[in-house]
Amino acid sequence: MKSLYLVTGGAGFIGSHLVDALLGQGHRVRVLDNFATGKRENLQHVLSRIDLREGDIRSFERVKEAMQGVDFVLHQAALGSVPRSVADPLTTNEVNITGTLNLLIHAREAGVKKFVFASSSSIYGPTKTLPKREDMPPNPASPYALSKYAGERYCQLFCELYGLPTVCLRYFNVFGPRQDPASEYSAVIPKFINALLSGQAPTIYGDGEQSRDFTYVDNAVSANLLAVKAAASANGKVFNVGCGGSTTLNELIALLADILKLELKPRYQPARPGDVRHSHADVSQARAALGYEPSISVEEGLQRTVAWFQESPTISVPEE
Repeated sequence: MKSLYLVTGGAGFIGSHLVDALLGQGHRVRVLDNFATGKRENLQHVLSRIDLREGDIRSFERVKEAMQGVDFVLHQAALGSVPRSVADPLTTNEVNITGTLNLLIHAREAGVKKFVFASSSSIYGPTKTLPKREDMPPNPASPYALSKYAGERYCQLFCELYGLPTVCLRYFNVFGPRQDPASEYSAVIPKFINALLSGQAPTIYGDGEQSRDFTYVDNAVSANLLAVKAAASANGKVFNVGCGGSTTLNELIALLADILKLELKPRYQPARPGDVRHSHADVSQARAALGYEPSISVEEGLQRTVAWFQESPTISVPEE
């Protein structure tokens, strides 16, 4: 019988892409999502092929039920966003730390073979050293970043204390189709694309010279699938998942404007508290230990993402 995968947050942006990839490989897939940020339409095309469980990762009983018979866990569920965590640190703590601990407890009891945790590059904080390496001391500058670091440490402790094989992946600014532009906490790329398609000037917080290692979603999916198959030597370890490059927000706007053949200039607003100035991943450890290779470049990823937004019925495209 094919392995059973539990994807927490499987109705979300990255989670739904993972569901697609797992089904494409012939695996059985169970999704646990409370639809706080995930969307049912992200799974509409596969509903007949998955076991969808609606529930919150903070619920002891719902997690226990969802974990029965599971071979592998891909834990994507979280309350994302630095600004949201600054505004509401308590809920961020409950979901991202208590929810993760709840999953780890039931994964250990269920005899899960591998637990892969979606972490974040925000853990590094405002370091001036680039690129960012896994052996650098964490310096979280927001409740969100701190919650992800706590999740990592719990994963490592469960590996060391209880023998639960865990791998943590530090995502660097993942983007792609299905990323929601509507939320005030949305990531910059869907917000920028939506603004440009609507004929509006995109908003940049700060001077636009802050940089990110933008990573197309297929690269993050690949890292998860590789982490599941990784040798035991990867257990308890943390790996960067990025493209290994750096793009400023001003450069990003220029790339998008070029793809869309537009000449809209951004509007600049004051920088937001908790935001990291620069981010750039060293992916050499993931390459060596997992066989990870970021196969989709930023430019190609942006072209694919723009094409999806142009075809999406929920996006208003300005007339010619």
